[in-house]
Amino acid sequence: MINSPSFSQSIIPTAVCVLIPTYNNAKTLKRVLDGVLAYTTQVIVVNDGSTDATAEILANYPSITVLHLEKNSGKGKALRIGFDTARKQGFQYAITIDSDGQHFPDDIPTFIDALNQSDGNILLIGERQMGQAGIPKKSSFGNKFSNFWFWFETGIKLADTQSGYRLYPLDRIPKKLYTNKFELEIEVIVRSAWKDIVVKNVPIKILYDPTERVSHFRPFKDFTRISILNTFLVLISLLYIFPRNAFRSFKKKKL
Repeated sequence: MINSPSFSQSIIPTAVCVLIPTYNNAKTLKRVLDGVLAYTTQVIVVNDGSTDATAEILANYPSITVLHLEKNSGKGKALRIGFDTARKQGFQYAITIDSDGQHFPDDIPTFIDALNQSDGNILLIGERQMGQAGIPKKSSFGNKFSNFWFWFETGIKLADTQSGYRLYPLDRIPKKLYTNKFELEIEVIVRSAWKDIVVKNVPIKILYDPTERVSHFRPFKDFTRISILNTFLVLISLLYIFPRNAFRSFKKKKL
């Protein structure tokens, strides 16, 4: 548990930073940054090779850490670089928030409250209301698909496994991650659950504005990557994780 001042002071604990991966979201980036800065200046932005006005916008925020990647490498790679940077700066937790405007920075206290009510061994995923008006059907289907395989691979039932609004325990999640695109967000929660980190949802608000939201999810390529990853994770589950858990259970029962 982390002691923190009240949110009337617009501060989050010193052990927690906010990590924002961004790629060509110049329309919404400033609004997201200003919203986050109402809660903390402990902000790390990874500019994943943006070709729009992102660099110019970030130049107006000298108080935050900004990392510029020369070329677009994918959200997963940006997150990995952000995690490493946050650890080097001494942070124990990172709240990730997307820069496309769909997340509300005023939900940050929800993550901090849930963290403070835990023993610290927890990974939190924002639960979107996928049934609300305006949510694309492909997003709802993709989430259900992901939820099923996460349950199969870990035995944990969640309502939302694809939201990018999360709190990661940096010192507990796997240090070595292998994927570079959107599938990293699945890799990290499955492998964290295998390490006995508690993975759970917290409620968040969501905004889908088709006039300003820019999604870089490529349905065919990224869905294929996610499917390949899930195939690999299922094999590991069947060949190692399930037998390991069964052995642990037998050992506890002294069988």
